[in-house]
Amino acid sequence: MYQRRKSSVCRVKDVLIGGDNPIVIQSMTNTNTNDVEGSVAQIRRIVDAGADLVRLTAQGTREALSLKSIEEELHREGCFVPLVADIHFNANVADVAAEIVEKVRINPGNYVDPGRTFKKLEYTDAEYADEIQKIRNRLVPFLDICRKHNTAVRIGVNHGSLSDRIMSRYGDTPAGMVESCMEFLRICRDVDFNDVVISIKASNCVVMVNTMRLLVKQMDKEGMAYPLHLGVTEAGEGEDGRIKSAVGIGALLCEGIGDTIRVSLSEAPEREIPVARKLVSMIEECAALREKCRAEASADTITLTLHESQMEDLQLKAAMTVGALLIDGVAHNLVIRNEGFSADELKSLADSILQAARVKFTRTEFISCPGCGRTLYNLEETIARIKSAIKAAAQTDARFSTLKIGIMGCIVNGPGEARHADLGAAGGNGSWAIFKKGEILRTVSDDEIVAELIREIEKL
Repeated sequence: MYQRRKSSVCRVKDVLIGGDNPIVIQSMTNTNTNDVEGSVAQIRRIVDAGADLVRLTAQGTREALSLKSIEEELHREGCFVPLVADIHFNANVADVAAEIVEKVRINPGNYVDPGRTFKKLEYTDAEYADEIQKIRNRLVPFLDICRKHNTAVRIGVNHGSLSDRIMSRYGDTPAGMVESCMEFLRICRDVDFNDVVISIKASNCVVMVNTMRLLVKQMDKEGMAYPLHLGVTEAGEGEDGRIKSAVGIGALLCEGIGDTIRVSLSEAPEREIPVARKLVSMIEECAALREKCRAEASADTITLTLHESQMEDLQLKAAMTVGALLIDGVAHNLVIRNEGFSADELKSLADSILQAARVKFTRTEFISCPGCGRTLYNLEETIARIKSAIKAAAQTDARFSTLKIGIMGCIVNGPGEARHADLGAAGGNGSWAIFKKGEILRTVSDDEIVAELIREIEKL
Protein backbone atom coordinates (compact mmCIF):
# COMPACT_ATOMS: atom_id res chain seq x y z
CA MET A 1 0.00 0.00 0.00
CA TYR A 2 1.28 3.46 -0.92
CA GLN A 3 2.37 5.55 2.04
CA ARG A 4 4.40 8.72 1.69
CA ARG A 5 7.60 9.07 3.68
CA LYS A 6 7.29 11.50 6.56
CA SER A 7 9.56 14.51 6.35
CA SER A 8 10.02 17.88 7.95
CA VAL A 9 8.46 20.91 6.25
CA CYS A 10 10.35 23.53 4.25
CA ARG A 11 8.56 26.84 3.83
CA VAL A 12 9.11 28.70 0.57
CA LYS A 13 7.01 31.83 0.93
CA ASP A 14 3.45 30.47 0.99
CA VAL A 15 4.41 27.08 -0.47
CA LEU A 16 5.04 24.26 2.00
CA ILE A 17 7.23 21.37 0.87
CA GLY A 18 7.15 18.10 2.79
CA GLY A 19 5.13 16.86 5.72
CA ASP A 20 1.54 16.10 4.75
CA ASN A 21 1.45 18.88 2.14
CA PRO A 22 0.72 18.13 -1.54
CA ILE A 23 3.66 17.32 -3.77
CA VAL A 24 4.99 20.59 -5.19
CA ILE A 25 5.51 20.94 -8.96
CA GLN A 26 8.24 23.17 -10.33
CA SER A 27 10.17 24.07 -13.46
CA MET A 28 13.03 26.33 -14.55
CA THR A 29 13.26 29.12 -17.08
CA ASN A 30 15.60 28.88 -20.05
CA THR A 31 15.65 32.61 -20.78
CA ASN A 32 18.59 34.91 -20.11
CA THR A 33 17.97 36.08 -16.55
CA ASN A 34 19.04 39.61 -17.50
CA ASP A 35 16.17 39.65 -20.01
CA VAL A 36 13.59 40.74 -17.48
CA GLU A 37 10.70 41.01 -19.92
CA GLY A 38 11.39 37.62 -21.52
CA SER A 39 11.88 35.93 -18.16
CA VAL A 40 8.66 37.36 -16.74
CA ALA A 41 6.70 36.22 -19.80
CA GLN A 42 8.08 32.71 -19.55
CA ILE A 43 7.45 32.51 -15.81
CA ARG A 44 3.83 33.51 -16.44
CA ARG A 45 3.51 30.67 -18.97
CA ILE A 46 5.01 28.19 -16.50
CA VAL A 47 2.69 29.37 -13.72
CA ASP A 48 -0.33 29.31 -16.02
CA ALA A 49 0.55 25.68 -16.81
CA GLY A 50 0.28 24.89 -13.08
CA ALA A 51 3.73 25.28 -11.49
CA ASP A 52 4.05 26.06 -7.78
CA LEU A 53 7.68 27.24 -7.93
CA VAL A 54 9.90 28.62 -10.70
CA ARG A 55 13.70 28.53 -10.73
CA LEU A 56 16.06 30.85 -12.64
CA THR A 57 19.81 30.67 -13.06
CA ALA A 58 21.97 33.38 -11.55
CA GLN A 59 25.52 32.84 -12.72
CA GLY A 60 26.73 36.25 -11.53
CA THR A 61 25.82 39.21 -9.37
CA ARG A 62 24.20 41.00 -12.31
CA GLU A 63 21.83 38.06 -12.87
CA ALA A 64 21.09 37.84 -9.13
CA LEU A 65 20.13 41.51 -9.07
CA SER A 66 17.97 40.98 -12.16
CA LEU A 67 15.91 38.56 -10.07
CA LYS A 68 14.72 41.56 -8.05
CA SER A 69 13.45 43.30 -11.18
CA ILE A 70 11.79 40.09 -12.36
CA GLU A 71 10.06 39.61 -9.03
CA GLU A 72 8.88 43.21 -8.90
CA GLU A 73 7.41 43.00 -12.40
CA LEU A 74 5.66 39.72 -11.59
CA HIS A 75 4.12 41.28 -8.51
CA ARG A 76 2.92 44.27 -10.54
CA GLU A 77 1.19 41.79 -12.83
CA GLY A 78 -0.41 40.00 -9.86
CA CYS A 79 1.80 36.91 -10.01
CA PHE A 80 3.30 35.96 -6.64
CA VAL A 81 4.89 32.60 -7.42
CA PRO A 82 7.98 31.93 -5.27
CA LEU A 83 11.23 32.28 -7.20
CA VAL A 84 14.29 30.09 -6.75
CA ALA A 85 17.83 31.19 -7.66
CA ASP A 86 20.08 28.51 -9.14
CA ILE A 87 23.71 29.13 -8.11
CA HIS A 88 26.92 27.44 -9.23
CA PHE A 89 30.62 28.27 -8.77
CA ASN A 90 30.12 31.53 -6.86
CA ALA A 91 29.02 31.45 -3.23
CA ASN A 92 29.02 35.25 -3.11
CA VAL A 93 26.18 35.29 -5.65
CA ALA A 94 24.21 32.94 -3.41
CA ASP A 95 24.51 35.53 -0.63
CA VAL A 96 23.12 38.23 -2.90
CA ALA A 97 20.27 36.07 -4.18
CA ALA A 98 19.30 35.00 -0.65
CA GLU A 99 18.26 38.59 0.08
CA ILE A 100 16.01 38.72 -3.00
CA VAL A 101 14.23 35.45 -3.75
CA GLU A 102 12.38 32.93 -1.61
CA LYS A 103 14.75 30.00 -2.15
CA VAL A 104 18.34 29.46 -3.29
CA ARG A 105 19.70 26.25 -4.79
CA ILE A 106 23.39 25.62 -4.19
CA ASN A 107 25.46 22.77 -5.65
CA PRO A 108 27.82 21.02 -3.19
CA GLY A 109 30.03 20.09 -6.12
CA ASN A 110 31.08 23.68 -6.75
CA TYR A 111 29.87 25.85 -3.86
CA VAL A 112 33.28 25.85 -2.12
CA ASP A 113 35.17 23.13 -3.97
CA PRO A 114 36.69 24.33 -7.26
CA GLY A 115 34.98 23.50 -10.54
CA ARG A 116 35.50 19.93 -11.66
CA THR A 117 38.70 19.23 -13.62
CA PHE A 118 38.55 15.40 -13.45
CA LYS A 119 41.87 15.26 -11.59
CA LYS A 120 42.71 12.65 -8.96
CA LEU A 121 43.48 14.36 -5.66
CA GLU A 122 45.10 12.87 -2.58
CA TYR A 123 44.13 13.92 0.96
CA THR A 124 45.15 12.75 4.40
CA ASP A 125 42.25 12.46 6.83
CA ALA A 126 43.37 15.71 8.46
CA GLU A 127 43.53 17.49 5.11
CA TYR A 128 40.10 16.18 4.20
CA ALA A 129 38.71 17.45 7.51
CA ASP A 130 40.19 20.86 6.70
CA GLU A 131 38.22 20.87 3.43
CA ILE A 132 35.00 20.19 5.33
CA GLN A 133 35.84 23.05 7.69
CA LYS A 134 36.23 25.35 4.66
CA ILE A 135 32.69 24.40 3.62
CA ARG A 136 31.40 25.14 7.13
CA ASN A 137 33.17 28.49 7.25
CA ARG A 138 31.52 29.57 3.99
CA LEU A 139 28.12 27.90 4.37
CA VAL A 140 27.20 29.14 7.84
CA PRO A 141 27.29 32.87 6.93
CA PHE A 142 25.09 32.08 3.91
CA LEU A 143 22.62 30.23 6.13
CA ASP A 144 22.59 33.20 8.50
CA ILE A 145 21.54 35.44 5.58
CA CYS A 146 18.85 32.95 4.62
CA ARG A 147 17.57 32.79 8.18
CA LYS A 148 17.39 36.58 8.39
CA HIS A 149 15.40 36.85 5.14
CA ASN A 150 13.26 33.69 5.57
CA THR A 151 14.92 32.19 2.49
CA ALA A 152 14.81 28.44 1.97
CA VAL A 153 17.74 26.42 0.60
CA ARG A 154 17.97 23.49 -1.78
CA ILE A 155 21.10 21.43 -1.53
CA GLY A 156 21.22 20.05 -5.07
CA VAL A 157 23.77 17.38 -5.98
CA ASN A 158 24.25 16.45 -9.64
CA HIS A 159 25.98 13.34 -10.95
CA GLY A 160 27.59 15.45 -13.65
CA SER A 161 29.16 17.99 -11.29
CA LEU A 162 30.59 16.09 -8.34
CA SER A 163 33.77 17.76 -7.10
CA ASP A 164 37.23 16.34 -7.73
CA ARG A 165 37.55 15.99 -3.95
CA ILE A 166 34.50 13.75 -3.64
CA MET A 167 35.37 11.82 -6.78
CA SER A 168 38.91 11.21 -5.57
CA ARG A 169 37.80 9.74 -2.24
CA TYR A 170 34.54 7.97 -3.16
CA GLY A 171 34.75 7.51 -6.91
CA ASP A 172 31.88 8.09 -9.32
CA THR A 173 29.45 6.30 -7.01
CA PRO A 174 26.07 6.72 -5.29
CA ALA A 175 27.97 6.72 -1.99
CA GLY A 176 29.98 9.72 -3.16
CA MET A 177 26.86 11.57 -4.28
CA VAL A 178 25.20 10.92 -0.92
CA GLU A 179 28.25 12.04 1.06
CA SER A 180 28.47 15.23 -1.03
CA CYS A 181 24.95 16.02 0.14
CA MET A 182 25.40 14.89 3.75
CA GLU A 183 28.41 17.14 4.31
CA PHE A 184 26.14 20.13 3.80
CA LEU A 185 23.15 18.68 5.64
CA ARG A 186 25.18 18.03 8.77
CA ILE A 187 26.19 21.67 8.87
CA CYS A 188 22.56 22.78 8.42
CA ARG A 189 21.53 20.55 11.31
CA ASP A 190 24.39 21.75 13.51
CA VAL A 191 23.28 25.39 13.19
CA ASP A 192 19.56 24.49 13.39
CA PHE A 193 18.72 25.72 9.90
CA ASN A 194 15.73 23.64 8.81
CA ASP A 195 14.18 25.24 5.71
CA VAL A 196 16.08 22.80 3.52
CA VAL A 197 15.15 20.62 0.56
CA ILE A 198 17.51 18.03 -0.93
CA SER A 199 17.98 16.70 -4.44
CA ILE A 200 20.40 14.22 -5.97
CA LYS A 201 19.97 13.95 -9.72
CA ALA A 202 21.45 11.94 -12.58
CA SER A 203 20.57 11.30 -16.21
CA ASN A 204 20.87 7.56 -15.51
CA CYS A 205 17.58 6.45 -13.93
CA VAL A 206 19.18 3.52 -12.11
CA VAL A 207 21.83 5.77 -10.55
CA MET A 208 19.21 8.37 -9.63
CA VAL A 209 16.82 5.86 -8.00
CA ASN A 210 19.44 3.91 -6.09
CA THR A 211 21.21 7.06 -4.90
CA MET A 212 18.00 8.59 -3.56
CA ARG A 213 17.20 5.35 -1.77
CA LEU A 214 20.67 5.37 -0.25
CA LEU A 215 20.27 9.00 0.79
CA VAL A 216 17.03 8.20 2.61
CA LYS A 217 18.73 5.35 4.48
CA GLN A 218 21.64 7.59 5.45
CA MET A 219 19.35 10.38 6.64
CA ASP A 220 17.33 7.88 8.67
CA LYS A 221 20.57 6.57 10.19
CA GLU A 222 21.57 10.11 11.20
CA GLY A 223 18.11 11.12 12.41
CA MET A 224 17.27 13.47 9.52
CA ALA A 225 14.00 13.81 7.63
CA TYR A 226 14.42 16.68 5.19
CA PRO A 227 11.99 16.89 2.22
CA LEU A 228 13.19 15.53 -1.09
CA HIS A 229 13.19 17.02 -4.60
CA LEU A 230 13.09 14.43 -7.39
CA GLY A 231 14.22 14.70 -10.99
CA VAL A 232 15.99 12.83 -13.76
CA THR A 233 18.35 15.46 -15.06
CA GLU A 234 19.09 15.70 -18.77
CA ALA A 235 16.17 13.32 -19.45
CA GLY A 236 15.85 14.54 -23.04
CA GLU A 237 12.73 15.37 -25.03
CA GLY A 238 9.68 13.69 -26.53
CA GLU A 239 9.04 10.07 -25.65
CA ASP A 240 12.56 9.56 -24.27
CA GLY A 241 12.27 12.40 -21.79
CA ARG A 242 8.84 11.36 -20.57
CA ILE A 243 9.69 7.69 -20.14
CA LYS A 244 12.99 8.32 -18.36
CA SER A 245 11.29 10.80 -16.03
CA ALA A 246 8.47 8.37 -15.29
CA VAL A 247 10.87 5.50 -14.64
CA GLY A 248 13.09 7.50 -12.27
CA ILE A 249 10.70 9.91 -10.57
CA GLY A 250 7.81 7.43 -10.69
CA ALA A 251 9.81 4.60 -9.13
CA LEU A 252 10.47 6.72 -6.06
CA LEU A 253 7.05 8.36 -5.84
CA CYS A 254 5.42 4.93 -5.73
CA GLU A 255 7.70 4.07 -2.80
CA GLY A 256 6.54 7.17 -0.94
CA ILE A 257 9.74 9.11 -1.61
CA GLY A 258 9.48 12.65 -2.94
CA ASP A 259 7.95 15.95 -1.83
CA THR A 260 8.58 18.13 -4.89
CA ILE A 261 9.41 17.19 -8.49
CA ARG A 262 10.71 18.68 -11.68
CA VAL A 263 10.43 16.86 -15.01
CA SER A 264 13.50 18.04 -16.97
CA LEU A 265 12.60 18.06 -20.66
CA SER A 266 14.56 19.57 -23.54
CA GLU A 267 11.41 21.45 -24.50
CA ALA A 268 9.70 24.69 -23.56
CA PRO A 269 9.61 24.60 -19.73
CA GLU A 270 5.85 25.04 -19.52
CA ARG A 271 5.54 21.66 -21.26
CA GLU A 272 7.11 20.00 -18.22
CA ILE A 273 4.26 20.90 -15.90
CA PRO A 274 1.42 18.75 -17.34
CA VAL A 275 3.75 15.73 -17.36
CA ALA A 276 4.68 16.29 -13.72
CA ARG A 277 1.02 16.74 -12.77
CA LYS A 278 0.14 13.45 -14.44
CA LEU A 279 2.87 11.60 -12.56
CA VAL A 280 1.57 12.90 -9.25
CA SER A 281 -2.01 11.99 -10.14
CA MET A 282 -0.96 8.43 -11.00
CA ILE A 283 0.94 7.59 -7.82
CA GLU A 284 -1.58 5.47 -5.94
CA GLU A 285 -2.84 3.62 -9.03
CA CYS A 286 0.68 2.85 -10.23
CA ALA A 287 1.81 1.76 -6.77
CA ALA A 288 -1.06 -0.75 -6.65
CA LEU A 289 -0.37 -1.92 -10.20
CA ARG A 290 3.30 -2.38 -9.32
CA GLU A 291 2.47 -4.76 -6.50
CA LYS A 292 0.14 -6.69 -8.81
CA CYS A 293 2.89 -6.96 -11.46
CA ARG A 294 5.41 -8.04 -8.84
CA ALA A 295 3.14 -10.84 -7.69
CA GLU A 296 2.27 -11.97 -11.22
CA ALA A 297 5.71 -11.72 -12.87
CA SER A 298 6.59 -15.07 -14.42
CA ALA A 299 9.35 -16.53 -16.58
CA ASP A 300 11.40 -13.37 -16.03
CA THR A 301 8.64 -11.34 -17.71
CA ILE A 302 6.27 -8.64 -16.53
CA THR A 303 2.97 -8.46 -18.39
CA LEU A 304 1.24 -5.12 -17.88
CA THR A 305 -2.33 -4.56 -19.03
CA LEU A 306 -3.56 -0.96 -19.17
CA HIS A 307 -6.55 0.87 -20.61
CA GLU A 308 -5.28 4.25 -21.80
CA SER A 309 -6.50 6.16 -24.84
CA GLN A 310 -3.64 8.66 -25.14
CA MET A 311 -0.05 7.65 -25.88
CA GLU A 312 1.51 10.04 -23.36
CA ASP A 313 -0.70 8.67 -20.58
CA LEU A 314 0.22 5.14 -21.58
CA GLN A 315 3.93 5.99 -21.63
CA LEU A 316 3.86 7.58 -18.20
CA LYS A 317 1.69 5.00 -16.49
CA ALA A 318 3.54 2.00 -17.90
CA ALA A 319 6.99 3.42 -17.10
CA MET A 320 5.97 4.55 -13.63
CA THR A 321 4.42 1.17 -12.81
CA VAL A 322 7.24 -1.14 -13.82
CA GLY A 323 10.33 1.10 -13.57
CA ALA A 324 11.40 0.05 -10.09
CA LEU A 325 10.65 -3.63 -10.78
CA LEU A 326 13.00 -3.58 -13.76
CA ILE A 327 15.66 -1.60 -11.90
CA ASP A 328 15.51 -4.11 -9.03
CA GLY A 329 15.81 -7.11 -11.33
CA VAL A 330 12.35 -8.56 -10.67
CA ALA A 331 12.17 -9.27 -14.40
CA HIS A 332 14.13 -8.50 -17.55
CA ASN A 333 11.35 -8.63 -20.13
CA LEU A 334 8.22 -6.52 -20.51
CA VAL A 335 4.99 -7.08 -22.40
CA ILE A 336 2.46 -4.22 -22.53
CA ARG A 337 -1.16 -4.76 -23.51
CA ASN A 338 -3.49 -1.85 -24.26
CA GLU A 339 -6.32 -1.84 -26.79
CA GLY A 340 -6.21 0.93 -29.35
CA PHE A 341 -2.45 0.75 -29.98
CA SER A 342 -0.66 -1.46 -32.48
CA ALA A 343 1.65 -4.32 -31.52
CA ASP A 344 4.58 -2.34 -32.92
CA GLU A 345 3.73 0.71 -30.81
CA LEU A 346 3.46 -1.38 -27.65
CA LYS A 347 6.68 -3.25 -28.40
CA SER A 348 8.50 0.03 -29.03
CA LEU A 349 7.20 1.43 -25.75
CA ALA A 350 8.30 -1.67 -23.84
CA ASP A 351 11.76 -1.39 -25.40
CA SER A 352 11.98 2.27 -24.39
CA ILE A 353 11.10 1.45 -20.78
CA LEU A 354 13.58 -1.44 -20.67
CA GLN A 355 16.26 0.90 -21.95
CA ALA A 356 15.46 3.64 -19.44
CA ALA A 357 15.78 1.02 -16.68
CA ARG A 358 19.13 -0.08 -18.14
CA VAL A 359 17.89 -3.62 -18.79
CA LYS A 360 18.19 -3.83 -22.59
CA PHE A 361 19.53 -1.34 -25.14
CA THR A 362 17.93 -1.35 -28.58
CA ARG A 363 18.38 2.24 -29.79
CA THR A 364 20.58 5.28 -29.46
CA GLU A 365 20.13 6.99 -26.11
CA PHE A 366 20.24 10.76 -26.11
CA ILE A 367 21.13 12.59 -22.91
CA SER A 368 20.20 16.24 -23.32
CA CYS A 369 19.72 19.06 -20.85
CA PRO A 370 16.49 21.08 -20.51
CA GLY A 371 18.30 24.37 -20.91
CA CYS A 372 18.55 27.37 -18.62
CA GLY A 373 19.87 30.93 -18.70
CA ARG A 374 23.36 29.53 -19.22
CA THR A 375 22.46 27.82 -22.50
CA LEU A 376 24.08 29.71 -25.35
CA TYR A 377 22.43 28.12 -28.38
CA ASN A 378 19.00 27.07 -29.63
CA LEU A 379 18.69 23.87 -27.61
CA GLU A 380 15.60 22.32 -29.14
CA GLU A 381 16.70 23.03 -32.71
CA THR A 382 20.21 21.64 -32.17
CA ILE A 383 19.00 18.48 -30.42
CA ALA A 384 16.52 17.84 -33.22
CA ARG A 385 19.26 18.30 -35.82
CA ILE A 386 21.66 15.89 -34.10
CA LYS A 387 19.01 13.29 -33.30
CA SER A 388 17.65 13.29 -36.83
CA ALA A 389 21.07 12.71 -38.37
CA ILE A 390 22.08 9.98 -35.93
CA LYS A 391 18.74 8.17 -36.12
CA ALA A 392 19.00 8.18 -39.90
CA ALA A 393 22.50 6.70 -39.73
CA ALA A 394 21.32 4.07 -37.23
CA GLN A 395 18.91 2.67 -39.82
CA THR A 396 21.83 1.18 -41.75
CA ASP A 397 24.60 0.95 -39.13
CA ALA A 398 24.08 -1.21 -36.04
CA ARG A 399 26.91 0.57 -34.22
CA PHE A 400 24.58 3.50 -33.63
CA SER A 401 21.80 1.51 -31.95
CA THR A 402 23.29 1.01 -28.47
CA LEU A 403 25.23 4.24 -28.00
CA LYS A 404 24.71 6.95 -25.40
CA ILE A 405 25.03 10.43 -26.91
CA GLY A 406 25.22 13.46 -24.61
CA ILE A 407 24.09 16.87 -25.93
CA MET A 408 24.74 19.46 -23.26
CA GLY A 409 24.44 23.21 -23.08
CA CYS A 410 26.40 24.60 -20.14
CA ILE A 411 29.54 24.20 -18.05
CA VAL A 412 27.77 23.06 -14.86
CA ASN A 413 26.81 19.49 -15.75
CA GLY A 414 27.74 19.48 -19.43
CA PRO A 415 31.28 18.13 -19.25
CA GLY A 416 30.47 15.63 -16.50
CA GLU A 417 27.37 14.21 -18.14
CA ALA A 418 29.02 14.24 -21.56
CA ARG A 419 31.80 12.12 -20.07
CA HIS A 420 29.25 9.55 -18.88
CA ALA A 421 28.18 9.06 -22.49
CA ASP A 422 29.97 7.10 -25.22
CA LEU A 423 30.14 10.34 -27.12
CA GLY A 424 29.26 13.76 -25.82
CA ALA A 425 29.07 17.32 -27.01
CA ALA A 426 28.94 20.35 -24.74
CA GLY A 427 28.46 23.58 -26.62
CA GLY A 428 27.66 27.25 -26.72
CA ASN A 429 28.30 30.40 -28.75
CA GLY A 430 28.93 28.39 -31.90
CA SER A 431 31.66 26.17 -30.43
CA TRP A 432 31.38 22.54 -29.28
CA ALA A 433 33.73 20.33 -27.27
CA ILE A 434 33.46 16.68 -28.31
CA PHE A 435 33.96 14.03 -25.62
CA LYS A 436 34.67 10.35 -26.30
CA LYS A 437 34.78 7.79 -23.50
CA GLY A 438 35.43 10.57 -21.02
CA GLU A 439 38.17 12.41 -22.89
CA ILE A 440 37.95 15.70 -24.77
CA LEU A 441 38.85 15.09 -28.39
CA ARG A 442 38.65 18.53 -29.92
CA THR A 443 36.54 21.63 -30.37
CA VAL A 444 34.48 22.13 -33.51
CA SER A 445 32.10 24.75 -34.87
CA ASP A 446 28.32 24.58 -34.81
CA ASP A 447 28.30 23.78 -38.53
CA GLU A 448 30.61 20.81 -37.99
CA ILE A 449 29.10 19.18 -34.90
CA VAL A 450 26.70 16.73 -36.58
CA ALA A 451 29.21 15.43 -39.12
CA GLU A 452 31.95 15.19 -36.48
CA LEU A 453 29.78 13.18 -34.09
CA ILE A 454 28.83 10.74 -36.85
CA ARG A 455 32.48 10.47 -37.90
CA GLU A 456 33.47 9.53 -34.34
CA ILE A 457 30.69 6.94 -34.07
CA GLU A 458 31.90 5.31 -37.25
CA LYS A 459 35.33 4.91 -35.68
CA LEU A 460 33.97 2.93 -32.71
